[in-house]
Amino acid sequence: MKSSKTPTATAGLRVDHQRWRQRLDALIDTITPRFARRETARNAGAFVSGVLSSLETKNCWTMAELSGHATPDKLQHLLSRATWEADEIRDDLRAMIIDAFAEPDAVLVVDETGDVKKGTKTVGVQRQYSGTAGRIENCQVAVYTTYTRSKGHALLDRALYLPRSWAEDHDRRTDAGVPEDVEFATKPALATEMITRALDAGTPAAWDAGDEVYGSCPDLRTALQERQIGYVLAIGCNRKVDTVSGRCRVDELAAALPRRAWQRLSAGDGAKGPRWYSWAWIDTADTPAGGGYCSVLVRRNDTTGELAYYHCYSPAVVALAELVWVAGRRWTVEESFQTGKGLTGLDQHQVRTWTSWHRWTTLVMLAHAFLAVVTAAQRAAEQRNPSLVRLSVDEFRRLFVRRPCAHPAAVLPRLYVELVDLATTTPATRSHMPSKPQFKASINPIYGCSTRASHRALADQRCTATWPRRSACSRDCGHDPHGRRTRTA
Repeated sequence: MKSSKTPTATAGLRVDHQRWRQRLDALIDTITPRFARRETARNAGAFVSGVLSSLETKNCWTMAELSGHATPDKLQHLLSRATWEADEIRDDLRAMIIDAFAEPDAVLVVDETGDVKKGTKTVGVQRQYSGTAGRIENCQVAVYTTYTRSKGHALLDRALYLPRSWAEDHDRRTDAGVPEDVEFATKPALATEMITRALDAGTPAAWDAGDEVYGSCPDLRTALQERQIGYVLAIGCNRKVDTVSGRCRVDELAAALPRRAWQRLSAGDGAKGPRWYSWAWIDTADTPAGGGYCSVLVRRNDTTGELAYYHCYSPAVVALAELVWVAGRRWTVEESFQTGKGLTGLDQHQVRTWTSWHRWTTLVMLAHAFLAVVTAAQRAAEQRNPSLVRLSVDEFRRLFVRRPCAHPAAVLPRLYVELVDLATTTPATRSHMPSKPQFKASINPIYGCSTRASHRALADQRCTATWPRRSACSRDCGHDPHGRRTRTA
């Protein structure tokens, strides 16, 4: 039976681990001056390497074991008590993204995501709606900004949403280390603050996109109009707009459109190719104080008949295709959430305080941006083959953590190699050897082939009772240097 799988871009990809590692080292060197002590900078490098690794669960315990630390104290100190400012690293992150993706007509996409949590002590946690869970959950919500253009996209900024119940509770604020100057702010207000901060820093952008939470906020729309930033923001079907015939609901305007008003256009490529919809464009009577043009954009799914509505503004005359393209870029923030959580552990933090949350999130965003930037550079360097799927961030991370095995002893943990030596000795020789070799296994933070058993050996400074069934090299890159499974102790 023939396989129906589409060949991936890695089929003809030039893999250069040394160059990728050099870029990561250069990134760590860039942020090193932000730390008061060199040891703290090294711990930050270990943290970034840990979230880039293939660990399924990323927290201070697992990443400390991966880095060869006996306890998570160093990483916990990095997140809580060490002297450094997360906002300074955020500025370095923004500079890296702009350097890689900057274009004058780029889009700033805003959206929030929720992380389900247990208990009530974690800063910002309460029962509230989580888009990730699709229902009301005990969760923590944060608003993010993604910078997106044709070259690529990455998370640019973050803001933790502090519910009113938290903002007005002095004891909870004190326990969680919330600064005194932090007050309650709505999600659109947090998005406005982040957009303003990015534009004030010279971030080249011409558009903003977001869902109904942000499209329904007049203050956000006014702030964008004052900065001459166009927007395509989703709104509900019951929203009213001013037209030449009076104030009308947007769904009533769409129902009255003739058939010739609809145009079939693609909102960009998705996982299954171009995303085709029918679109209608309706002028409104809104007159922005700084000039420009306001309108309503309607999208129709020709398969289901479902309609979506957008409030639009542009400082100059634009074509319908331009607005459709901006509307289609909103999915990039969802993709950033998916890869940020799935690849770099954006939602796996086990921190409770305001400072620790911002530090964890900022360093994870830095690691995620590294993947996005290097993936985009790899795409540009390789000759495009239309028959191959474009290289994705997920695929690049898989290649990045998978190092070729030149010789087993050079790559495998010492734990496994010495166990193999022990297994191949004669009974007479083995009787004079210790049953458990006493040493600390050494593992490269990113490329080390290891298992949870050998991870525990790192923490305990000794070997564990259960050895790996086979080399981690065999698990990670398909190379089995011994051709058999190793015996258990």
